[in-house]
Amino acid sequence: MAEIIEQEKGKKGGKRRPKKLSTRIDMTPMVDLMCLLITFFMLTTAFSKPKVMVITMPEKSKVDQPQVKIAAWRTLTILLTGDDAVYYYAGEANPRKPPLPDLIKSDFSKNGIRKVLLEKNKDLFRQIAEYREKRISGKLIVADTTADAAVKKMKKEDMKGPIILIKADEKAKYKNVVSIIDEMSICNIASYAVVDIFPIELEMLKNAPK
Repeated sequence: MAEIIEQEKGKKGGKRRPKKLSTRIDMTPMVDLMCLLITFFMLTTAFSKPKVMVITMPEKSKVDQPQVKIAAWRTLTILLTGDDAVYYYAGEANPRKPPLPDLIKSDFSKNGIRKVLLEKNKDLFRQIAEYREKRISGKLIVADTTADAAVKKMKKEDMKGPIILIKADEKAKYKNVVSIIDEMSICNIASYAVVDIFPIELEMLKNAPK
């Protein structure tokens, strides 16, 4: 707010001079405005932080390092291709050990690949769901860091859940890769990795039902 101060100069009984007005700007409201701007920039900076998706990639094996063998009965391979199509098969596709596994077509609906993953991972999913339900109901009161550590321990100790191998051909879209990784998180899959697709699997996709 500006404040006008009137000043009159002149001797008593003398000739009166015209009044001179001076202004003074009140800077107090600027303090409130500065606090609002600081709050605004703090919030916008927090909201604009980039979100990072954690993707498990296979490590390059050394010559002398033995490769880790994956149990065929736990392996579930998901193949992504064009037209938002999703295929999966259980076990190992080895042309030297026929017959090849059946390739099943699915999609990203709730009754699609998510239902398959939940069925394969039902024991671990139920265990984590019960733990989180106890926290929500108040039966178990622990810090968030403690709860996260407990869930990680459950996943690490799980020896029955599926091991998911995600593979995409050249026709697959990036959004489909992101969507399938989201499904891993939703279904509490403990072990999954994005790996290269094999020639035999490309041949299987060519002969797959449309």
